[in-house]
Amino acid sequence: MSPQAAESSVAEALPGYLPALRRYFRRRAPGAEVEDLVQDVCLGVQARRAQGEIENLEAYLFTVARHVLSEHARRSARRVDVQADLELEAFGDPEPRVDRQLLDREALKSALQALEEMSERTQAIFVMHRFEEMTYSAIARRSGISVSAVEKHMMSALRILQDAAGRRR
Repeated sequence: MSPQAAESSVAEALPGYLPALRRYFRRRAPGAEVEDLVQDVCLGVQARRAQGEIENLEAYLFTVARHVLSEHARRSARRVDVQADLELEAFGDPEPRVDRQLLDREALKSALQALEEMSERTQAIFVMHRFEEMTYSAIARRSGISVSAVEKHMMSALRILQDAAGRRR
């Protein structure tokens, strides 16, 4: 087969493989990147076509697709590392300073004292919602009260915590 005939047969067959390539990438990469990845495969095939005939186009396409995907993952990981380094530089020392640690300890002590100021039921409802991540309706069922009563207990708990934070300042 002449190089021109091989080139035209690949050009004719390639569009038939595009849906399969899109499915391949959709399962493995973020949706917004699928078309770019498919385009990278097509560019790889174009570059290879210039070197001569491709015997098994389907096998070659998915080999290129795996390579494109691994390169994409490597570039993404490198981008995340660079962003993390930039964030550390932007926000200074990753180790908390002594004064910051003291302020954080004071805030925690203040919050714990505020929890102790709450009624037993308000405290239990606050803990169920904020720390056990229960919904208001689940708390109401467990406590045998209405959802409205749960809301009122949560408002009370938040007001007590806010007052404690205000006293600390």
